[in-house]
Amino acid sequence: MLKHKELLKNKKNLLAFSAGGDSTALFFLLLEQKIPFDIAIVDYGLREQSKKEVLYAQEIANTYSLQCYTLKAPKIEQNFEANARQVRYDFFEELIKEHSYKNLLTAHHLGDRLEWMLMQFCKGAGCVELSGMQGVEKRDNYTLIRPLLASDKEELIEYLKHNKHHYFEDASNNDEKYKRNSFRKHFAQPLLAKYKEGIKKSFQYLDEDRNTLAEELPIKKIKEFAYFQASTQHSNIITIDRYFKSLGKLLSASERELLKTQSSVIIGRKYIVQQKEDFVFIAPFVEVTMEKKFKEKMRVLEIEPKLRGYISQEQEIEELLTSLLA
Repeated sequence: MLKHKELLKNKKNLLAFSAGGDSTALFFLLLEQKIPFDIAIVDYGLREQSKKEVLYAQEIANTYSLQCYTLKAPKIEQNFEANARQVRYDFFEELIKEHSYKNLLTAHHLGDRLEWMLMQFCKGAGCVELSGMQGVEKRDNYTLIRPLLASDKEELIEYLKHNKHHYFEDASNNDEKYKRNSFRKHFAQPLLAKYKEGIKKSFQYLDEDRNTLAEELPIKKIKEFAYFQASTQHSNIITIDRYFKSLGKLLSASERELLKTQSSVIIGRKYIVQQKEDFVFIAPFVEVTMEKKFKEKMRVLEIEPKLRGYISQEQEIEELLTSLLA
């Protein structure tokens, strides 16, 4: 049931824990395999039960001599799913940096992957996007690993019940005001109930196709400036997407579409991407006053004006661009 064990042995692993069935199953599977890990849990303060979930996390961590990190999230006024994810990953990445964890483990399973695929399919997506979540994803300073991605939710619950492991059920997972819950109830769960083995095989084929279609373009980075050798439009966008995932940001559907039609795009109001014929550049979007001589130099190099602000503050990057483009 547990995949990628070879990447977890003898490493510092941090488990994103919620006390729900998925992450509790992963907790005990890791213990069984003698894989070292600690846990981190976020309380969004929306449910009375969340306090009990945090206490349970602290209790089982103490029982097995593990570190348990907790965060009481600030109140989220709008766009809860996206903002909650940002709060969650900011917390995890802060812990990873502070305590030198190598891997972040999440309990995403086959149902989660199918829900994502169906939502992408209904919005309009290609093969690479439809393959969705990957079992192993390299991030900026750690690796995100999903050891349960090939397992079905029912298998995880059966494991917990068979071993008499306590877990919590989050009632908000049934609230259909969240798109994912609606897709889960009306589409993903009925499909898995009838075609689970076929769906597992389809994802295996999609992963193989993804590796063929999406060329892995190596990204180089100096401080907060990233760049890579341009290839096909599809491979460029996949690489841009991978880079932003490493920063904990997901590209929106509209940002993906803009990347297909425009040479420069502002991402999340914080970053600027410029796609040139030979290179793709990514940097923070910074508005500063620049010297006329510098602006003229950037114009000659055909550097997008919105990209120049960050470059103007970093002599090393200016010299790099000169050597690449002059």
